[in-house]
Amino acid sequence: ILGSLLQSPRLWLQDFPRDIRDAVPPKTPQEKRAALAWGIPYLLALVAVPAVSCVLLQRESAGAASFAALFLNAFGVLFLFNLVDLIVIDWLLVCGMTPRFVVIPGTEGAAGYKDYRHHFRGFVIGTILSAVVALLIAAAVRFV
Repeated sequence: ILGSLLQSPRLWLQDFPRDIRDAVPPKTPQEKRAALAWGIPYLLALVAVPAVSCVLLQRESAGAASFAALFLNAFGVLFLFNLVDLIVIDWLLVCGMTPRFVVIPGTEGAAGYKDYRHHFRGFVIGTILSAVVALLIAAAVRFV
């Protein structure tokens, strides 16, 4: 996430508060391609890391890990990703320090950069999605 923010915060335009999104034009085709180039490996890691963790748990337990244990393991890994994103990236970096490299040109001073609530809503949505992905990973490791 930090690398893509350093390249261009506009790559995450869809995740910024409404006042910031409304102040700038939509992503260009080049920005959309760059967002995919950063986003696909990130999403793959979000699935692969908890999946590998569950496979290792299943192996260490000689195949006896329960579905609940696998779910909690996968959810825990995903929740940690989500929590670090909220606290370190969103609240500390974007809302707290707001360095120049996270500010989209033309939105300097926008209230959205200090909108902790916006990022917390994203965290809640991320937590729900984490539970769904964790269910799928746990089912794949346990039953496949």
